[in-house]
Amino acid sequence: MSEDDKSQLDGKPKYRRVLLKLSGEIFGGENKFGFDPESFKKIASQIIEAYNLNIQISIVVGAGNIIRGQMGEKMGIDRATADYMGMLGTVINSLLLQEIIEQSGYACRVMSAIHIPAVCEPYIRRRAIRHLEKGRIVIFAGGTGNPYFSTDTCATLRASEIKADVVLKATKVDGIYDSDPMVNKLATKFDSITYSQFLSMQLKVMDATAVALCMERKIPIIVFNIYQEGNLKNVLIGKKVGTLLHP
Repeated sequence: MSEDDKSQLDGKPKYRRVLLKLSGEIFGGENKFGFDPESFKKIASQIIEAYNLNIQISIVVGAGNIIRGQMGEKMGIDRATADYMGMLGTVINSLLLQEIIEQSGYACRVMSAIHIPAVCEPYIRRRAIRHLEKGRIVIFAGGTGNPYFSTDTCATLRASEIKADVVLKATKVDGIYDSDPMVNKLATKFDSITYSQFLSMQLKVMDATAVALCMERKIPIIVFNIYQEGNLKNVLIGKKVGTLLHP
């Protein structure tokens, strides 16, 4: 019997430390824009359910529900400026998610790559690891602190720095397809795919720079549907959920 099968049978987690990447659009609800309180609560409840498996959880949050790159371009905003606006948007989302998690009785820290000491801690790698070791949920905000890098890249960078066992990419679809399943009803889903195949096919579900970094560090990525209740826990105990990106 494989280790995955054993994890599924006894309900024990397959991973010790994980990096969960949440798209900002998830927090916007059906409109994918603005703040939907129920979406925040549903995501927080899944995070807490995963935490109760005795897993160290770190999170990177996007800001697509506040500002998107295309919006900046349409308004004639310089790309670097628009990216900095997006980084600040991730801080807003992170603070709200932190508040909901803490109201449920769980310790949570927001650490930002952009220095905003009045509202959150600065990102320091060793301090982040210490928070995780002490049983705190850690949210990494502010992206990488530099323009021109996506929050996907931030997620894989932080996963590398804290030595996470896996990157969990939470999306609105149930895995990686050979084309957009929202557009092409005949799109084929992959149960697993190598980094090289993903990059050569130029698939768009995750930033290529992020995938290349995980390929170098040999960190697996699981792309799954966060909207389906219980999916995060199922991924963590080794159930066949979503698509596995691997060496």
